Parts: sequence; structure tokens; C-alpha cells
Amino acid sequence: MKPKTIYLVLCFVGAILPYWQFVPWVLQHHGINLSLFVRELFANRISAFFGMDVLVSAVVLIAFMRVESGRLKIRRRWLPVLAMLTVGVSLALPMFLYMRELRMEELKRVDGVPAPA
Repeated sequence: MKPKTIYLVLCFVGAILPYWQFVPWVLQHHGINLSLFVRELFANRISAFFGMDVLVSAVVLIAFMRVESGRLKIRRRWLPVLAMLTVGVSLALPMFLYMRELRMEELKRVDGVPAPA
């Protein structure tokens, strides 16, 4: 299976799994209560560990996406940023990697090198 296909599948997984947990929480609390969300996210050391890990990963991903999208001139580079803000790193990372693979295939075709099968 091509990396591009794997990244696309991971986009769906990365969108569905987080919302599988988030939507019931929103329904239970009758909407998005940001202060409750943060309080529960950092309710104990292990959940704070995961929260901080994701926040740091998001910052690193934004830096990586900025550098790579500039280097490769990836179009619509705002889409993964929007994905990160609306879902999280679990969608933004595979989406960016998918877009990066598409761009690399495009550049290979332009250079006269056929895209990998």
C-alpha cells in the first residue's frame, strides 16, 4: 500500500476516534464548556501528561508544516492547521503527510520522473 493511501486512511481514523470520545462529552455537558474541558484534561498527572504531550506535538507539527510546506510549495497549507484546531494532531499530521506525498508526486512528474506505482 502506498504511503499516500495509508495517510488518507489515517486521516479518517484521526478524525473519527477523537470525536468518538468528544461528542458524547459535549452532549453530556450540554455544549462545549471550555473551562470544564481544561479542568478535566488536567484532572490528574497522567491526563496532564497526555495533554502536555499533545500540546507540544501540535507546536512541533505547526513548525514542521510551515517549513515543509514552504520548501515544497504545498498549496492549501491552511487545511491541516484548520484540522488541528477543529480535531487535533491526529487528523492534522496524516492530512499534511498526505498533502506532502501528493506534492512530491507532482514534483516528480514535472521533473520527468514518473510517480512511483
